[in-house]
Amino acid sequence: MNLEAINHTPKSSDAYAYGENTMHIRLRTAKDDVSAIELVYGIKYDWMNHKKVSMKKILTDELYDYYQTNLELSDTRIGYYFKITGKEESICYTEAGFLEEFPDDMSYCYFFQYPYINKADIHKEPEWVKEAVFYQIFVERFFNGDENNSPKELVPWDSEPKPKSFYGGDLKGILLKLDYLQELGINGIYLTPIFESPSNHKYDTVDYKEIDKYFGDKKVFQEFVRKAHEKGIKIILDAVFNHCSEYFPPFLEVKEKGKASPYYDWFCIEEFPLSKKPLNYQTFGYVSYMPKLNTSNPELKKYLFDTVRYWMEEFEIDGWRLDVSDEIDHHFWREFRNLVKEIKEDAVIIGENWHNAYPWLMGDQFDSVMNYPVTKLCLDYFARRTMKAKEFEKGLGTLLMRYTDQVNEAMLNLLDSHDTERFLYACSENKEKLKNAAAFLFGYRGIPCTYYGTEIGMTGAYDPGCRRGFDWKQENWDMDLYIFYKKLIQIRKTEMALKDGTISFHSNDNLFVMKRSFREENIYIVINNTEEEKHYQLPDKEFTAISELLSGQTYGDNAVDKSFLVPADSALYLKTV
Repeated sequence: MNLEAINHTPKSSDAYAYGENTMHIRLRTAKDDVSAIELVYGIKYDWMNHKKVSMKKILTDELYDYYQTNLELSDTRIGYYFKITGKEESICYTEAGFLEEFPDDMSYCYFFQYPYINKADIHKEPEWVKEAVFYQIFVERFFNGDENNSPKELVPWDSEPKPKSFYGGDLKGILLKLDYLQELGINGIYLTPIFESPSNHKYDTVDYKEIDKYFGDKKVFQEFVRKAHEKGIKIILDAVFNHCSEYFPPFLEVKEKGKASPYYDWFCIEEFPLSKKPLNYQTFGYVSYMPKLNTSNPELKKYLFDTVRYWMEEFEIDGWRLDVSDEIDHHFWREFRNLVKEIKEDAVIIGENWHNAYPWLMGDQFDSVMNYPVTKLCLDYFARRTMKAKEFEKGLGTLLMRYTDQVNEAMLNLLDSHDTERFLYACSENKEKLKNAAAFLFGYRGIPCTYYGTEIGMTGAYDPGCRRGFDWKQENWDMDLYIFYKKLIQIRKTEMALKDGTISFHSNDNLFVMKRSFREENIYIVINNTEEEKHYQLPDKEFTAISELLSGQTYGDNAVDKSFLVPADSALYLKTV
């Protein structure tokens, strides 16, 4: 038995509270190294009445197997250890290490413990996120609904974008296109920043309490939120608290007065007077016009939190996406979460963390993050085809084991965004690859998010190419792709197995197979990302019917031994009941 590979950490994503009386416990072992695992657990003050439960292998990656069991407890003050059976030996894994036999009479010196489930510590994501289907809009490029507030230096709507191009998209434009979004089936909109800023992207904020004049005004925004809510659509705003614009009034005063300004500690300044060459104050990246904010300063924190309270209370928005969230101190985010949840308990908080975000996802800061590691896997598997289905599956297993189940349920899963190349561009314009990736995205655990225009076949390289104006000429749309997206969204919103089901993988080198299960229902997402047709045999033997959800075709129980043809570059959603 490979003891070096066995790992468990209490009070982490290996052992966490899922509810007031529910605990999830995981154990990692070397791949294909263990034949059985029992979790031995009991109330730590009454150990001699301990119980045993078999753990189930739930996921596998390149090196490891992962086991999990979910406990329903009347008393959450438990101790526990693992009894691991290998091919030739059995061993106990305890907090004190590996033992041949567990000493019950000295249990408190040896067992792992979960001291108590405190209600305040439970990471509870908003219940509605399980139903959510998001759509990201780069506001300046969606639709120009009011030419009266457009910039004078507009470029033609269908022209190739440049870094500083203005097209005239605004909030009225999104308001006027709510029917399109409702028809598509989305029920959540994530907007790039809307606050006053000199740029087209608005990630350099001048005034956090004002709508940018080119986007409209507060009256239009209020009407937009109200009508979106009437249509069952949630609205998420982009909060840029890591940095601001060089025209942010407090920064201008510091630039003028130096340490004589009461705002000098609002920024991360290395020396005075301020200089761009050489740069002597911290910024976003090395962009001199985006000075970094010192979020540990009490006065700045109050200003930003007043901003949060204002937009949530006055306009009833439904949550925040947090720009460059991993460069801001954890104390700030803990206070931010307390404030947001105090105002609106079911508001969602989504960070922009591109890498392992576990320190932010322990229940005291974010609900989830933008799932760029999954984006990377999708690019490698679907778009570039540099990995096989089994490798893709293993990569997903590693990512799912980073976080708790409630975090995975709330992750914002995306194929592309304003910060990446368009997925269709990465696919060399092969829309079948995009369709396969979308079939995966809408079947995967978490919130599927579509970047504006992906559903009609918009393409483009990395910024600014990925920020073209939405093409509203329907004759230019890829209608087959649009209809496919509508169907995926409809399936996602109606099938409980996709919204709230467990997840497992059953791939081989030729076919990616993902199973979502809810009670007696199972949906097998079978994706052939190769140029040759393949056959798939359903493993289930006890069911009364099969339906292929994308085509609507149904089969009777005579299909038990039937092999399903999966054409090249295509996907099936096989539902068994």
